[in-house]
Amino acid sequence: MGRFNYNGSDFTYEDKPVRIISGAVHYFRVVPEYWKDRLLKLKACGFNAVETYVPWNLHEPQPGRYCFKGMADIEKFIGIAAELELFVIVRPSPYICAEWEFGGLPAWLLADSDMQLRCSYKPYLKKVDAYFDELLPRLAPFLCTKGGPVIAMQIENEYGSYGNDHKYLEYLKEGMRQRGIDVLLFTSDGPTDALLQGGSIPGILSTVNFGSKPDSSFAKLREYQADRPLMCMEYWNGWFDHWGEQHHTRDAADVAAVFEEMLQANASVNFYLFHGGTNFGFFNGANCQLYNQYEPTITSYDYHALLDESGQPTDSYYAVREVLSRYKELGELKLPEPAPRKAYGRVPITGQADLFGHLDALSAAIASPTPLPMEKLGQSYGFIAYTTWISGPRPMEQLHLQDVRDRALIFVNNEYIGVIERTGEEQTVSFEVPAGGAELRIVVENMGRINYGPYLKDRKGITEGVRLGFQFLFNWSIHPLPMEDLSPLIYDALSAQKHPAFYKAGLFVDRPEDTFIHMGGWTKGVVFLNGFNLGRYWKKGPQQTLYVPAPLLRQGNNEIVVFELHGTEEAAITFTDTPALNS
Repeated sequence: MGRFNYNGSDFTYEDKPVRIISGAVHYFRVVPEYWKDRLLKLKACGFNAVETYVPWNLHEPQPGRYCFKGMADIEKFIGIAAELELFVIVRPSPYICAEWEFGGLPAWLLADSDMQLRCSYKPYLKKVDAYFDELLPRLAPFLCTKGGPVIAMQIENEYGSYGNDHKYLEYLKEGMRQRGIDVLLFTSDGPTDALLQGGSIPGILSTVNFGSKPDSSFAKLREYQADRPLMCMEYWNGWFDHWGEQHHTRDAADVAAVFEEMLQANASVNFYLFHGGTNFGFFNGANCQLYNQYEPTITSYDYHALLDESGQPTDSYYAVREVLSRYKELGELKLPEPAPRKAYGRVPITGQADLFGHLDALSAAIASPTPLPMEKLGQSYGFIAYTTWISGPRPMEQLHLQDVRDRALIFVNNEYIGVIERTGEEQTVSFEVPAGGAELRIVVENMGRINYGPYLKDRKGITEGVRLGFQFLFNWSIHPLPMEDLSPLIYDALSAQKHPAFYKAGLFVDRPEDTFIHMGGWTKGVVFLNGFNLGRYWKKGPQQTLYVPAPLLRQGNNEIVVFELHGTEEAAITFTDTPALNS
């Protein structure tokens, strides 16, 4: 058993001074078969600790239904770190940000119209308590006080950037202590007065997050905490991408130089990120700092980190290791063998299934006077289709979606007439209704809940109502489309796409190897491999390829399903050995 604490300006482990050089590796963004590879590379870089968030929404997808298997097996991940003699920093806050869907909060919280988040609202705390009752006993055996690798745990994440309810922070702290978490607890916030005041509580170590200017950042921390160690809990050595942006990069020499400034200040450092990984499925988050300026994050969480999305060392890896070698003995660099890659080539599409012809097979219709949001229907992710009938005749009038979250395709009598997106600019669609009336169908994509800032309460679908002109439209048939089970689909021969459609292809593999699916020619949608959701693609970039780790492939036949919203220039997909992120 060991004790991690601090004595004056030094961290200590078993009463001996220790400096923490840590890197963030999110187990939930990496297939389990590659966890050891990523951690071996972290240790080879000279790091002595790994840090990870814990996303509540992954571990409790439905109230009271918990998941700790596969990519959610945090106990296995920590166990591998222990085998490699790495310290572990765990950040199990109810909220994690992390550019992760809803900042890690479960979407089902929003089924309660009165729900208040990240504060002392009792119904929220009751849900947190139930989650902690399941999660924390799983982590307790790994604490360093019990002989494990976990040296510290976070209470809440960048809380000063959201609120100032110190009773809430105290409640979380006591909840952790009461459930046997007796290691060092900490908070992390930006290095400003307001953020440190809002996010810190007495007796708990404060840490700061930044990407540059460590001198001024640590100086501000010392104003609030003069007698404790300095730690940058998130050194932003790269950045994430939104759809429609250029891929963010950062010069390796700059990454290394800022790191060395922190070493010279006798600070401990956690790189955010050492390895980003992938936002598989529908788990990407989104930003929205100004109302309705919504920016969803791409599928890749490459982050231009020390390891790229597929786990290969980057220039920053070698530059950081070179700096660290001047402060501690590292020895010869020995890396695991890189995972082989293969370009499997062009794979033709063999079948097509129209969404509208399969709505009832994929989902039981729900009748409602108004177009309810997903959360009210028990749905967390994916798509949702709303259908109603409008009497006619009516002249050309504008359709108003009040409000759409996040992107709606509009069909009148099964004819596509336009898209309304949640952007900073108003988008309109207008149409006439013939004398016999018309069917209106709206297919809405949840493109990821907001993960940071004041607009976290981000219900999806159509959140209030639909108007044609001034008149609200009532009496809707709603089909939730979480895309969890595509087995009911029946594929036909290829034809011109009129509606959102599923496309099927087959890939025969002699030996599974890492690869990338290049979605050139396709417009927007989601790709499934052997039932596993690889994530979203969108031709606006910057991401052009989807990463396919070898463990997701089977030796022999593999099934690929593409759900395409608009259409493709060619009925084929291409497997390449090279990722494409436009910068």
